[in-house]
Amino acid sequence: MTEIITVTADTVQKHGFFCKMSARKTHAWQAKRDWLLARFEEGLELRLLGDSARGFVEYMPGDKAWRSVEDAGDLMLIHCLWVVGKSKGQGFARALLDEVERTAGDKGYNGVAVLASTGNWLARPEVFAHFGYDVVETADPGFCLMVRRFAPGPTPRLSGGWDEKASACGPGLTVLRTAQCPYLEDAAAIVGKVAQESGLAFRDVVIDSAHALRARMPTPYGTYALVQDGRLVAHHYLLEKQLRQVLDL
Repeated sequence: MTEIITVTADTVQKHGFFCKMSARKTHAWQAKRDWLLARFEEGLELRLLGDSARGFVEYMPGDKAWRSVEDAGDLMLIHCLWVVGKSKGQGFARALLDEVERTAGDKGYNGVAVLASTGNWLARPEVFAHFGYDVVETADPGFCLMVRRFAPGPTPRLSGGWDEKASACGPGLTVLRTAQCPYLEDAAAIVGKVAQESGLAFRDVVIDSAHALRARMPTPYGTYALVQDGRLVAHHYLLEKQLRQVLDL
């Protein structure tokens, strides 16, 4: 069985966090590392596949998690579960989920929640349904809040108010993002370039707390949102060509 590496505040510099492993000197990598150091103090857990396998899982207590999810205080909530390349289909997703569920049980939580998506940048709902996770709420476009309970408790819910939160961004292009994903600094830079070339107002808003995320983010994903003139345009990284196709320029 492939080793599963537990990453801690003391070892994150050594092991990294799977994403942007070849770009440790960039601001985005360092911002994610610093974000993790703060989150470890709040109970975040990070596991990497070892032995040349490629995958990881990041999760933390539901009431402190960086997703637009409420009433999840008795659950662990998964931020990201990725198994990629040749490591797919070898049982690694199950092994990582076992680690999440074991941790949750050991720490006295009543189950595990996860936000899945039929679109980009999150694992698909079928992955979790296969392992006994049930859908408790959905949201466009293709988001599913899913739970596997060990014991009864309140049903978590999505924060909602998506249209109102998007409208509050006002005119022009607004990126709202967190350091939870190290790729999103690049995504914001692309939006800024297109905005400048198109003569549009641009704001790059870095959300600095889970509370602010739930209050301001116009998408369940919570880690990234692109808003134009008060309307949500995208919830994930877009290349420049893709961006020009979805924006009203």
